[in-house]
Amino acid sequence: ALRAAMSRAMSRAMAVFVTRRIPAEGLRVLAEAGGCRVQQWDSEEPVPRAQLLAGVSGKQGLLCLLSDRIDREVLDAAGPSLKVISTMSVGFDHLALDEIKKRGIRVGYTPDVLTDATAELSVALLLATCRRLPEAIEQVKNGGWTTWKPLWMCGYGLSNSTVGIIGLGRIGQAVARRLKPFGVKNFLYTGSRPKPESAAEFQAEFVPLTRLAEESDFVVVTCALTPDTQGMCNKDFFSRMKKTSVFINTSRGAVVNQEDLYDALVSGQIAAAGLDVTTPEPLPTDHPLLSLKNCVILPHVGSATYATRTTMSVLAADNLLAGLRGERMPHELLL
Repeated sequence: ALRAAMSRAMSRAMAVFVTRRIPAEGLRVLAEAGGCRVQQWDSEEPVPRAQLLAGVSGKQGLLCLLSDRIDREVLDAAGPSLKVISTMSVGFDHLALDEIKKRGIRVGYTPDVLTDATAELSVALLLATCRRLPEAIEQVKNGGWTTWKPLWMCGYGLSNSTVGIIGLGRIGQAVARRLKPFGVKNFLYTGSRPKPESAAEFQAEFVPLTRLAEESDFVVVTCALTPDTQGMCNKDFFSRMKKTSVFINTSRGAVVNQEDLYDALVSGQIAAAGLDVTTPEPLPTDHPLLSLKNCVILPHVGSATYATRTTMSVLAADNLLAGLRGERMPHELLL
């Protein structure tokens, strides 16, 4: 009888809500955990707000995605039973951290595992943008390709260039590591503080944001979204860049002032831009940026390899279970 009572208490203590259909391996980890009761919004599309508020009610654990806004309203709906939030993302700007900390809720996230995939995508986007690949493909399809012309479809190469990286964290370093063999001459970086141990591998120089804008042939944004970085790539920033510079953002859309970026691209203030992130997401199909030939926009697919998304889902599940059991999480965000 005691064992049955303990098992009932355990199952009560491990009711979790999963906000989306995630890779099967992550769900299997939860399903195979003894006494874990899973309720899931089983769809490729985001959970509607009303269903999120109802689903999280009385739960001990929440496994969410970066597209789920976990604010005070959600936390109130969950009630005091909520002990752990596990987000299947490296970013956490969708979580109301102050409010979460106030309530003593633990938070798990998934850094490291998506570094390589995001860095690969950043390099792919940079190359596609600077060598005008989407534009060139379009010319093949619409009959614009007539004969070989010396200056037709010319872009910009990485050889002997200066690359500026905003945010030399895990992903920023992984991008630099991949770009170095292309013959990049100089790496510059900026951030909240110098990181000499990380920068040494690329002989990267720590500079103010203004100097990075002025001297870089390619600017790659890989920083986290914080109050300090919000909107920092703005009119002043773009006006300092070279007219031949290419701007790449694979971090968060809100780091960029999109109106200012549009003006810089239209006026020829900068050569081109490649974005994997926008504000909002998805970007409306009539958005002005989508009318520009020199702007390549992807639908936030930085971590989209089968292996990476599977690993992310398993780590998110492992974080959630460890938190519910009062154990050390594989990756906890220390608030």
